[in-house]
Amino acid sequence: MFLAALVPAMLLAGGALGVGPKQLGADPVRTLLHSCGLTALNLLLITLAVTPLRQLTGWNNVQRLRRMLGLFAFFYALLHFTVYAWLDQGLDVKAIGADILKRPYITIGMLALLMLIPLAVTSTNGWMRRLRKRWQRLHYLIYPIAILGVWHFWWQVKKDIREPLLYVVMLGVLLGYRLLRAPLRRLLTSRCGSATVRERT
Repeated sequence: MFLAALVPAMLLAGGALGVGPKQLGADPVRTLLHSCGLTALNLLLITLAVTPLRQLTGWNNVQRLRRMLGLFAFFYALLHFTVYAWLDQGLDVKAIGADILKRPYITIGMLALLMLIPLAVTSTNGWMRRLRKRWQRLHYLIYPIAILGVWHFWWQVKKDIREPLLYVVMLGVLLGYRLLRAPLRRLLTSRCGSATVRERT
């Protein structure tokens, strides 16, 4: 999984050097921006899919991959911003600041990146022990981060919204599962309990 998560970065690096199957095209900066951002968003959604996959299939070992997937999502989000700040804006701090304030989709993308930083920093076992219950509450930030990430993607698309719409649907399914699972479990538990009482009587 570690090597698989590195593949997009290696392909982009090869394309930048003019080797390998990935070609950056006539606008390499735009290609790098789009590829890094989309990979970060994909990994965010895959990270959110780990818990439902474990709960629905009983494959408990998949939970071990969640932290690594989340860290790679942060890595590609940071790479996405680095390409924007360095190659697109030439590290012009004033221009970057003005762009963040002027363009709403960049504003929410920057907010998502800033929210990812504490999750990446506290992803170690040491921080889990130090924060205890607060660690879990902190890492609930993954949900607004994913929403902001999809929103960022949606707002930057000018005409064809089919691709960002697909991400909206996937995120809706992942969040909807979490919202509905607890009420459904309570409903099923109460029905099973009632059935058990009737059988005993």
